[in-house]
Amino acid sequence: MKKGRLEAFSDGVFAIIITIMVLEIKVPHGNRLDDLFPLLPIFLSYILSFIYLGIYWNNHHHLLHTIKEVSGDILWANLHLLFWLSLVPFVTGWMGENHFEKIPVALYGVILVLCAIAYTILQGRITKSLGPKSTLVKSLGKDWKGKGSILIYLIGIFSVNINARISLSLYLLVAIIWLVPDKRIEKSLKMEESE
Repeated sequence: MKKGRLEAFSDGVFAIIITIMVLEIKVPHGNRLDDLFPLLPIFLSYILSFIYLGIYWNNHHHLLHTIKEVSGDILWANLHLLFWLSLVPFVTGWMGENHFEKIPVALYGVILVLCAIAYTILQGRITKSLGPKSTLVKSLGKDWKGKGSILIYLIGIFSVNINARISLSLYLLVAIIWLVPDKRIEKSLKMEESE
């Protein structure tokens, strides 16, 4: 299968996930500015999740540009990633509605870990299909950025017992680390184009 179908399907799922998240933000009853204040936790949750989905969409886009054909294992790995990403609106809404209480913040972290693991699996399937000498494999190296992110998420999940704000700060830290698209993949694409 050509990668175009996979990209189009994945882009559609990303768009639906973001749409579901924004539809969860309910319009307040009232016309004063202070009527918006109860929505602040929901809106902040939305912003964090929107950033995460943007990061995944951006890096997913770059990752898929490294391949020409899509195998069955790449299709399943991609679906695995999309499944966990599709749960982001649920945990985002629950966390915001409950004003960043411990259990919703911890579950948000669990979903972030599962998304990161699923992305790592997809990346692994793609690098395997390209072969060990591909520029992508060389660019990714040991993928300390990806492994470090999972570790920070796990620390964030367990930090919820101390204070949920620590957990949220760690989740935000990972988002900041990944905010710029993965330069290793961009470097790989440029190297392949110049060859």
